[in-house]
Amino acid sequence: MQRSAQHRWTQWETLGIVFIIVLSYFTIVHNFSTPQHFFWDENYHIASAQKYLNGIYFMEPHPPLGKMLIALGEKVLNRNAADDQFIGTDYAKNPPAGFSFTGYRLFPILLAWLTAPLLFLIFLLLTRRTLWAIFLSFLYVFDNALLVHLRSAMLEGPLLFFSCLTILAFLLLLEHREEKWPFRGSALLFGLGFAAVMTTKVFGLILVLLVPALFFLLRRHRGQFVRFLLWSALAFIPFYAGVWQLHFSIVTNINPSLADSGYYQASPAYRQLLTEKKTTSLSGFPVMLRDSLDFIGHYEEGVPRLNLCKKDENGSPYFLWPFGGRSINYRWETPDGQQFRYLYLQVNPVVWGLGFLGVVFAAIMLIAEQTVGLREGLKNKPMLLTFLGVYAAYMIAIARIGRVMYLYHYFIPLLLSFILFALVWNELTQLGRRRLTEEGKTTGLFFLALLMFLGYQFFRPLTYYEPLTDAQFQRRAWLRIWELHCVHCSPDSPFVILSDSTST
Repeated sequence: MQRSAQHRWTQWETLGIVFIIVLSYFTIVHNFSTPQHFFWDENYHIASAQKYLNGIYFMEPHPPLGKMLIALGEKVLNRNAADDQFIGTDYAKNPPAGFSFTGYRLFPILLAWLTAPLLFLIFLLLTRRTLWAIFLSFLYVFDNALLVHLRSAMLEGPLLFFSCLTILAFLLLLEHREEKWPFRGSALLFGLGFAAVMTTKVFGLILVLLVPALFFLLRRHRGQFVRFLLWSALAFIPFYAGVWQLHFSIVTNINPSLADSGYYQASPAYRQLLTEKKTTSLSGFPVMLRDSLDFIGHYEEGVPRLNLCKKDENGSPYFLWPFGGRSINYRWETPDGQQFRYLYLQVNPVVWGLGFLGVVFAAIMLIAEQTVGLREGLKNKPMLLTFLGVYAAYMIAIARIGRVMYLYHYFIPLLLSFILFALVWNELTQLGRRRLTEEGKTTGLFFLALLMFLGYQFFRPLTYYEPLTDAQFQRRAWLRIWELHCVHCSPDSPFVILSDSTST
């Protein structure tokens, strides 16, 4: 990362981050209560949230923090007279008339909103240019797939916020490597952010690779790396253990109508703690944590494999994710019989295309420097290596998972691809025979930002549940690998031929 001892926060940077906060409010937060219906995994997470609100014991394939935040939103807003409709099931459905989703969606959406200024700060640290940080933030603010998924009571909003917080802390550690207290504060922030990631969703474990990257980057400051480990552990351990202990302390009542007569594969030792109401005891913490982590593996064993011959399969192979394949129809309804409203996990092709180019050109630049050499050396090779390495490691790990996976499992590497695009843009000095000036690159980035906005506007009906005719819908089905199809349209798969009899 480029360092500048003279760099100080300016009024332009203040205006920039305020602009991004206001702009992202209108794409992420505004009217987030629509639709007042379940979609995708809200059925699971709202059922879990209600168990927190009523103290019902349960186990789930994700760590507790994200679901606790979903419950907290409903606790704060209290939009429903009763919050116990789904405490006897792990999959909520058929909500009563007037049931409000607003409180349950509150904190995931607020954290998704706050991710935008975090990304602005990341881009600012990497490029040192306020306008560039603004335009690069459009990659997040105007991506339709991110927006439709994050405007919900799901886990990805908190996950991406905590992931960006961890990445920002990583960059601040390098920025303040020679300053005592700013470095220690950044280490605490890293430990806190990573603990929050690991108590939200296990896929965030990939960010642990930032630790060996930091070891390499601080190889001339070995003492600082040791101090980083100590201070980050000082934040990580209490937060990680505290979240789990809070979970164990809340969910204490057994509901026999739930799985395994309400015990969810709990060991005899854990069952005894529940029976004796001793789950608040720290002595039982190792047993309860072990059983909860074991349940994640037990659950994953029961998840089916990807089967593209299955007529209602929503999963997709990992190698299609950088190109937006396959889209998911989260919900649809018709207001008048002629038009349909859709909530579709559909990418903004400009955004995802630029992210993919960031990955490709980062690899080309690094390979070219090692093989044929570059006329001008790379300005930020360590960051290119770090984020490309984390991206590649995530995709390699995903390729080894047998269970069905979905397009939103690409969200963490998608953010990494945005960072790589920013780094590549910062490195570019020539395009063909044309020398690129800073002013020229700023103009170019402005036009790319404009294209992002236009792509967002074109696909926004699929993001905000706005009505479309079949013809209007089909005009948005640009690539067959997206497998976008309207209600009256036959599925068009480039991989298999589907028939009405296809079921497995």
